[in-house]
Amino acid sequence: MASPLKCDICDKPATVHLTQILNNQAHKVDLCEDCARAKGITDSSDFSLADLLIKASLNPETPVDAGACEQCGFTQADFKKSGRFGCPSCYDAFRGLLEPMLDGMHKGVVHTGKVPTRALERKSLHDRLAKLELDLTDAVKSERFEEAARYRDEINQVRQSAGRNPPAKP
Repeated sequence: MASPLKCDICDKPATVHLTQILNNQAHKVDLCEDCARAKGITDSSDFSLADLLIKASLNPETPVDAGACEQCGFTQADFKKSGRFGCPSCYDAFRGLLEPMLDGMHKGVVHTGKVPTRALERKSLHDRLAKLELDLTDAVKSERFEEAARYRDEINQVRQSAGRNPPAKP
């Protein structure tokens, strides 16, 4: 039988195991209950993975001192202590600290988000209707009535297909 893993800090048997993947490499931290409690890992309100990784020297690219935020005076030590920033300007002030951590946790450092398909379809339909209505207004102002009638019919067709207007009664 394999020997149990030992705590990275005090060599007691490790019962808490954390893994972070940075640059496609797994970095593991094994801690005993006492060291995990001392680091605040068992209490999720005080847990700061950034603090743990910086102290364990698993993220060597992290600058030792990134200064302070010019807006709120928040320091790197404040961030490590709370795991939160003091204001929106902190994201720029601590970019050198934040980007390597985010890049290791996610696929990049820019959030692109997701948009539901139905919302995209509604926006596309709305944009098409807005363009047709502008074209209709322009055709009427320019007295191109046949073209205006085609725009009117197309607008009605798009609205009917979207379920906005019931079909006209004969």
